[in-house]
Amino acid sequence: MIGLLSIAIFLPAVLAAPTFLLGRKNPKMAKILGVGTTVIVFAISIVILVVFQYGQAGFQLSESIPWAASFGLNYKVGIDGISLPLLMIATFLSLLSAAGSWDQITFRHAEYYALFLIFETGIIGVFTSLNLILFYLFWEIVLIPMFFFIGIWGGPRRKYASLKFLIFTYSGSAVMLFGFLALYAWTGTSAYPGGPSFDYDVLAARIPNLALPLQLAVAITTFVGFAVKLPIFPLHTWLPDAHVEAPAPVSVLLAGLLLKMGGYGLIRYNLLLFPKAVSVLWPYFTTIGLITMIYGASVALVAKDIKRMIALTSVNHMGYVLLGAFTATVAGVSGAVFQMFSHGLAVGMLFLMSGYIHEHTGTRNIDELKGLRGKMPQTVSLLFLVSMAAMAVPGFANFISEYLVIQGALSVSYLFAIAIVAPALTVGYFLWMLRRVAMTPPVGPKNELHLHSILILVAFLVPLLIFGVYPPPVLGSVIAPTVEKWVGPIVGLGAR
Repeated sequence: MIGLLSIAIFLPAVLAAPTFLLGRKNPKMAKILGVGTTVIVFAISIVILVVFQYGQAGFQLSESIPWAASFGLNYKVGIDGISLPLLMIATFLSLLSAAGSWDQITFRHAEYYALFLIFETGIIGVFTSLNLILFYLFWEIVLIPMFFFIGIWGGPRRKYASLKFLIFTYSGSAVMLFGFLALYAWTGTSAYPGGPSFDYDVLAARIPNLALPLQLAVAITTFVGFAVKLPIFPLHTWLPDAHVEAPAPVSVLLAGLLLKMGGYGLIRYNLLLFPKAVSVLWPYFTTIGLITMIYGASVALVAKDIKRMIALTSVNHMGYVLLGAFTATVAGVSGAVFQMFSHGLAVGMLFLMSGYIHEHTGTRNIDELKGLRGKMPQTVSLLFLVSMAAMAVPGFANFISEYLVIQGALSVSYLFAIAIVAPALTVGYFLWMLRRVAMTPPVGPKNELHLHSILILVAFLVPLLIFGVYPPPVLGSVIAPTVEKWVGPIVGLGAR
């Protein structure tokens, strides 16, 4: 019997073909099937949310089917408290992005929505895979639609941006795959009964017996592969170009989900699999995270294009994920997971809003958006609220995630107090933007968004407020039990 996770994974891919074929004859049919499929998949994720056993740390709803078992290849999926929030954000943002694409994507609808559904299959597969090669296959599936999204539906420099995206991300994927294959070779010898395996649980049991130099080698190579996708400084240069050229609904997927692949990979396949290596490497990885936080915020201070500013905000915020994860503390890792959840909502709303603003004003230049409050008062009010979320103002989920990351970092070393520079800079550039957009005299006639566009934006905001005021349903019942199970052995190594 096919399980819920497999249905959620493969339903979009199965419906991609009829979406393409019917959409070529009737573009509106492509929109209906594309958006309708994301609604169904989101409903399935709600069912998964309901049947999930809260407070438990192990994998749930697991499915395992032999594939090429003699080579360690199995179809194996499952979820726990780390992957469940990302599964929910994947289906929710896919739904909102598909709905936001209804008006903003104006040509080749059949191809767009078919690729969109393939993307959704890939991203759900990434967050639920429990076999390294299966994980890698879904990882690659995600990259193909994103390349075409940017290259076909992007802006004037779309070819350059899509090619740069392809080179960076596939280079990172190659390094990651090399690490996986090396791990497979080193743990598949006669010293390990049961034969070679790519299964996550098997490798988690074998890796502690692997020599430390070998653990370090694999941990570093996989770190590089995931860090390109996160992205970290200085491997981030593909991201601003990709965001500036990508359509706004695609930027929702790019920042809200694709970057989370890197963060999830770092936690699941680096931090949790290689505790001994982490006990050696954590000072270097956390320092890179700290630099990424401050660098992203510093460069955003001088950005004139609102979309580029938001892209650099993603670099800044993903630095928190890296810092929190490799503190290897319960607070830090929990904060990193919650940061991916809250950042996906906040930055997704910001990117979709930037597309709406550009569509209604013809510009993304912040200086040219003066007086926008008079033209689009409701939109500017929502921009003010989501900017507060991005600035991690108390009352929004982003505040809790950033607080936990910094708390975890300070519990490791007071030297990480320098991390407070990053949120200060973030407040600075968002206030700079808001002063020009929302606090200048109104200019021009009103040109407000349609009601359905306003409702899509509000849908991003509601969870940020709910879980900002009351986070226990996500943090206490879902994330914390899993993090406590996995992080305990790492903390116990006495690395600090």
